[in-house]
Amino acid sequence: QLQVVESGGGLVQPGGSLQLSCAAGGFNLDYYAIGWFRQAPGKEREPVLCDNSLTVYYLDSVKGRFTISRDNAKHTVYLQMTNLRPEDTGTYYCAAVPSTFCSNGASHYRTWGQGIQVTVSS
Repeated sequence: QLQVVESGGGLVQPGGSLQLSCAAGGFNLDYYAIGWFRQAPGKEREPVLCDNSLTVYYLDSVKGRFTISRDNAKHTVYLQMTNLRPEDTGTYYCAAVPSTFCSNGASHYRTWGQGIQVTVSS
């Protein structure tokens, strides 16, 4: 069964950093685009960025602060978040699709993680 599992969330102070991991189970990430979405309390889920060997940003507010990297040998994608702001608070989801194309639409992605909480607060 294909699945992705997020880890690495938690509570961090404004200006701090966190690294989220998205580990794939049951498939090889080499041929998958990986998207990250987030949902803040009381708001709709929004696309953050996507990686298909290049990074596509969907939120201007994270450019220069969030980066994606992959370790295909470990079947894991990492979301490195720096200079975090309170407005980055939310549940973060990684999602995978067997495609070389990224999309900001949630329906594009086939396999979703359960989500992980990121809280930025002093």
